[in-house]
Amino acid sequence: MKFLSIGLLFFSLMLSAQDSAYPDFQAVDSLYREDQFYMGFTYNILQNMPEDMTQNKFSAGLYAGFLRDMPINDDRTVAIAVGVGYALQNYNHNLVISESADGYDYNIIPDDVYHRKNKLSLHFVEVPVEFRWRTSTPDSHKFWRIYTGLKFSYLLHSRSIYEGVPQEIKLSGIEDLNAFRYGVYVAAGYNTWNFFGYYGLNPLFKSSAMVGDEKVGLNTLNIGLIFYIL
Repeated sequence: MKFLSIGLLFFSLMLSAQDSAYPDFQAVDSLYREDQFYMGFTYNILQNMPEDMTQNKFSAGLYAGFLRDMPINDDRTVAIAVGVGYALQNYNHNLVISESADGYDYNIIPDDVYHRKNKLSLHFVEVPVEFRWRTSTPDSHKFWRIYTGLKFSYLLHSRSIYEGVPQEIKLSGIEDLNAFRYGVYVAAGYNTWNFFGYYGLNPLFKSSAMVGDEKVGLNTLNIGLIFYIL
């Protein structure tokens, strides 16, 4: 009888240990985080352009990354997030960039000169730092959100392509571009669909870049959609 009691006790301990070895996937996580991968698409608009400079065609952007969520209130509806990401920004316009003995030349393409393409492509690594407000709960990922903050970007690679008369011009690693950029942004929406807007606070080009007597400068406004993936 003694051995039977010991055997039953040992068996019950084994069952208890086995139950605790498997997580309860139905349990509500009251300490949840909205750690998220994100990706988005933008339409890119150049601001503060020199006289006679215009954009043409569709200037598109693509970006993606990861954000680490750090809630700062008990309900976990307010948080700070820091992340890292990658962005590709394209700009179609009528300002030709070419090399010269003194560095770079910038010229507006005359209206009567045919060209197939004049595009500037920029690749960035990005570090977003944002303040988050949302109506999330531990058992639902469908909620309203407003996320806003600063984005710091470092230029990894640049490429300018002109295809037209009188010749084709291709440049990479354009030194007149600001390597370090920063700007403000906001993302707002419900569940999957979220509006995204970014404004660059410092210009694309350094003050040494001139077209005629004007600085090239160029601030950027990017508007589009952002999608979050848990």
